[in-house]
Amino acid sequence: MNLESELKANAYPGRGIVIGQSANGKYAVAVYFIMGRSQNSRNRIFVPCGDGIKTQAFDPSKLEDPSLIIYAPVRVLGNKTIVTNGDQTDTIYDLMNQQLTFEQALMTREFEPDAPNYTPRISGIIKTGDGCFSYALSILKSANGNPASCQRFTYSYKTPIAGQGHFIHTYQGDGNPLPSYAGEPKCVDIPDSIDAFTDTIWNALNEDNKVSLFVRYINLENGEVQTKLVNKNQ
Repeated sequence: MNLESELKANAYPGRGIVIGQSANGKYAVAVYFIMGRSQNSRNRIFVPCGDGIKTQAFDPSKLEDPSLIIYAPVRVLGNKTIVTNGDQTDTIYDLMNQQLTFEQALMTREFEPDAPNYTPRISGIIKTGDGCFSYALSILKSANGNPASCQRFTYSYKTPIAGQGHFIHTYQGDGNPLPSYAGEPKCVDIPDSIDAFTDTIWNALNEDNKVSLFVRYINLENGEVQTKLVNKNQ
């Protein structure tokens, strides 16, 4: 699937994660973007934080409820890069640091308590080492809008294919309430150039709703990291 076409066809995918391998096989690639419909959601930027990033209010005077919009989407634990759409980043980081698995850490969490949307929690992890890597994606969602049941899905990719990645996001599209993502992560193309990939994704996201974008390329041979951050609010 062409990621650019997929994004252009959906005015509101919400928050999205892409993880995969560059076409030349040299890089593990991670992408995270956020979108927003309300002033509170749109009033955000990505800023560097240690090896990862965090969200912060662009205009602190306009910040309303920070509970579901201010968090660290990306953190690094040893050879593991964690990417999520909420404060479960910290849960995964803390519990994996106590020798629990990615799946075990997420068993302690559910979808977001933002009725009537019950936004899914989407999470990804990259593990690198010895010139190769593996990754996994997870989604925690309500039962078709019913908060009485949390449905948990984890997708593991132990042998990534050069030029391919997987894309998961929070919403199927715009609506009220917002319809949760359904189905497996979508297989998408991953190019060699971080600059070209960043531009492609940013330009494909809906102009009114896009907020911020993170793209990281991890060199599988030496561990060097390239990171691009784009914020609509400058």
